[in-house]
Amino acid sequence: MADFADELALQIPRLRRYARALTHDASWADDLVQDTLERALQRRWLFRINSNLTAWLFTMLYRLYLNEAPRRQLVAVPIEDVPESVAPGDPGQQLDLQRALARLSAEHRAVIVLVGLEQLRYQEVAEVLNVPLGTVMSRLARARAHLRELLSGQPASAASSTHLTRVK
Repeated sequence: MADFADELALQIPRLRRYARALTHDASWADDLVQDTLERALQRRWLFRINSNLTAWLFTMLYRLYLNEAPRRQLVAVPIEDVPESVAPGDPGQQLDLQRALARLSAEHRAVIVLVGLEQLRYQEVAEVLNVPLGTVMSRLARARAHLRELLSGQPASAASSTHLTRVK
């Protein structure tokens, strides 16, 4: 039990980061992490020894989020509640990216965060979200396109500068 609890404790920062990216609300994110950890401890016998603990916990957290999301009202996101980015850089760009992430749908935001921030492989993301691998790839492509659109301030068709021309 102590070893499993220690492994869970090591996952708390990643769980908090993922929960905050999904919810954009620090208290809701903390509640999700706490509920996830409680469920993991209560159901530790369901965890397969040689499997991925992070993916198992992310799956639980995401399911808890989906169950609770309809009951929560989506409100304007105060910038201090948007998750901090891990890479240092231009504060203006980080702020723009955080605001753009906040405007993505929950499915797109989940895929972007799991692939980009948590560095999970596509197969692991598919397991966490319980969707086929192709769905992960298409959601990721759509999420990236939507992010480009939001960050450029132009519709997707105008954002791409390359045009195909017909040449005889």
